[in-house]
Amino acid sequence: MEKPNHLVVQLPSIVEPLDLTTLFPQPQPLEIELGCGDASFLVEYAWRNPAKNFIGVERLLGRIEKLHRKGSQLELKNLRGIRIESAYLLQYLIPPHAAVALHIYFPDPWPKKKHRHHRLINENFPALARRTLAPGGIVFLRTDDADYFQQMNEVFDAAKDFSKVTSPIELTEITTDFERDFNAQGIPTLRAAYKALNF
Repeated sequence: MEKPNHLVVQLPSIVEPLDLTTLFPQPQPLEIELGCGDASFLVEYAWRNPAKNFIGVERLLGRIEKLHRKGSQLELKNLRGIRIESAYLLQYLIPPHAAVALHIYFPDPWPKKKHRHHRLINENFPALARRTLAPGGIVFLRTDDADYFQQMNEVFDAAKDFSKVTSPIELTEITTDFERDFNAQGIPTLRAAYKALNF
């Protein structure tokens, strides 16, 4: 049973869209991080931006529990976690055009050719992003994998509903746990951002 004030949402249904008004104390612009890892980025970003609401999505229980622990220590009211597959959440559970930003940082690159169909950012992803984002909403991408980065850019460049933009410095200066590890090894961060056009 969910504990009081637990930041991890217990989904009432996996087939009905979420009622976002029940998740947060205040109705504010929503941003979602898909694959939030240990939540180091999202907790920091939520703490710096109290006028926005944030959802971190993670499949692994241990990681999503870290979101709860870190967010609770800072007494964040604008942060929630959901344990589920990212693509499923976007397709079935987030109401259409409910988010102003999607953050996808260092997703599993599935480097072997036979496994690349497992990648989150594929030719179908821009349509999921467009469904989720409000007009003018932005997809922010980061990876260390050059091949995956090329694929990310190719699928979004081919999507007529998106236009490439620059990530703001106040966002790029907040790093993820994976990013710090990679950068310490001399592996650079590859970044891209795409804005949903009016529709």
